[in-house]
Amino acid sequence: MKALILGICVAFGVGGVSAQTAVWQPTAGHRQVEIWPGAAPDARPVVKPESVETDTNPKEFIGGRSVTAINNVSRPTMTVYSPTGKNTGAAVVVFPGGGYEELAIDLEGTEACDWLTAKGITCVLLKYRVPAPHLTEYSGAYPESPIALEDAQRTLGLVRFHAAEWHIDPHKIGVMGFSAGGHLVAAMSVHSERIYAAVDAADKVSCRPDFAVAIYPGHLSFGEESLKTPKLNPDIASHLTRQAPPTFLLQNEDDHVDTVNDSLVYYIALKNAGVPVEMHLYAQGGHAFGLRRTKFPVTRWPKLVETWLGTIGMIATKHE
Repeated sequence: MKALILGICVAFGVGGVSAQTAVWQPTAGHRQVEIWPGAAPDARPVVKPESVETDTNPKEFIGGRSVTAINNVSRPTMTVYSPTGKNTGAAVVVFPGGGYEELAIDLEGTEACDWLTAKGITCVLLKYRVPAPHLTEYSGAYPESPIALEDAQRTLGLVRFHAAEWHIDPHKIGVMGFSAGGHLVAAMSVHSERIYAAVDAADKVSCRPDFAVAIYPGHLSFGEESLKTPKLNPDIASHLTRQAPPTFLLQNEDDHVDTVNDSLVYYIALKNAGVPVEMHLYAQGGHAFGLRRTKFPVTRWPKLVETWLGTIGMIATKHE
């Protein structure tokens, strides 16, 4: 997802976008904390301050509501949301999408946490660094974002390091991402070793997720100029082994932002590597709907994920 609609509105001066200069803050009762004790690795000079933008144009609403995005994140943070239902011991680190240019912090972030915590799952919302410096692209492949992957690996390590304190089972920590965040899910799944030098004890524990959920993932297919022969992004393919965690994929065939090939090529590669994977494809539903219900059946996907988490032993299976 190159950018959300609200980002397009800003770029072209379309009305209906309210911009604030304040740093994003979670709702009362939750505190975001910086994930790095000092300067983050590969830190870039801060060109613009972090800002929060909300699209107030009803024509651009998703599921009848506005979308809020964070821009220019240079100081990555995480916010821990504790379970409101009976604690299952499982935890999920959530990666909002936004094309590595911004973060859809409510649509693909806090709203996911509201759902997960109600199911007894600890949710950790990562505000990773954006915009990412786009590395030199080659042959149409989208190179992974090193700074986002560094932030993601650091956060999962912190969650596992604090598992006992936060009442989490250290063997039930997964990742979930949307669009570009889905690409980050794949990058986390295939990189079992950190790509940065350890900075403290939290970096000595495993940063490998125990399960992975990618919702309308992007930047995974390569060679889409020939739709008959798409291939997995070589940045992911070159690191994929059977050690990748069980994975859940969901996408629509009419997704014209990140095509269905993104899920298809990753599914095939996971199967060939011997990694347990479940994929759900729908004919309609488009892109960037998060957890908001629309007229399309695909938006009932959270129930599918709940069932899948039960089948892989991450949460208790309910007998109906």
